[in-house]
Amino acid sequence: MSINYNHLRYFWFVAHEGKLNKAAEELNISQSALSVQIKILESQLGHQLFLRQGRQLILSEAGRLVLDYADSIFKTGEELLHQLTHNHAVERNVFRVGAITTLSRNFQIGFLRPLMGRPEIELKVLSGSLGYLLQSLENHSIDIALTNHAPIRDSSAPWVSHLISHQPVSLVGDPEKQYQTRELKNLLEEEPLLLPSMESNIRMSINALMDRWDVHPTIAAEINDMTMLRLMAREKTALAVVPPIVVKDELESGSLEEIYRLPDIRETFYAIVPRRRFPNPLVKELVSAG
Repeated sequence: MSINYNHLRYFWFVAHEGKLNKAAEELNISQSALSVQIKILESQLGHQLFLRQGRQLILSEAGRLVLDYADSIFKTGEELLHQLTHNHAVERNVFRVGAITTLSRNFQIGFLRPLMGRPEIELKVLSGSLGYLLQSLENHSIDIALTNHAPIRDSSAPWVSHLISHQPVSLVGDPEKQYQTRELKNLLEEEPLLLPSMESNIRMSINALMDRWDVHPTIAAEINDMTMLRLMAREKTALAVVPPIVVKDELESGSLEEIYRLPDIRETFYAIVPRRRFPNPLVKELVSAG
């Protein structure tokens, strides 16, 4: 069996336009003729390539896979036309990553490091809410989602959560103030604190620790974004309760100090991957490495 590349190009146009009528105008053929060509390709491949959502055409899982190959095929054709004046490009595998908006950038970099700098891989990274990322997984527009929440799922959920890392949570502050000469409980009671907001998965554990120790903290700020928490910790106006990975660079440079690790409190990180018949092989590589 060989692929009819005219049919593949028709599919490619429709996939990028998202609507049959717009693609038909671009290709200068009738909408009905274009629809027939797509159905022929689907019959040849043995998979439905599009799902209808109102007037919009949404790629199926097989359709996303075919589009990735079609993008590569037609990009290679364009490179061939310019081969006398351009260096040959390495064929690249596009890997799409989603992360919740508040997730530590340092953690994301560490997780993606095995793929970074590899000439055959093109990374696309986006951020959003957990709901948006789960929808993106279902629409096959990302290959993996990173979060510090394990979303509730049942047997019908089209994705699986993998626990990929535990990180301790620490009290971090100015090394020049010699906080370590005082007990942890006293610091939590007496010093202003920068805390993750109530939406954070570790805040409940922090509150439980304060309750057990009968500590009534002075809260300087509650922050739901780890990047902002890091920046405020660098101002050294208050002690920060934060996973050390968030302030990794500051700890290594000595501008901040890990004073105490909070007992039995950890932040957990998850990789959410879709159940697919055609998984991106890089997903398994990353999850295994994590």
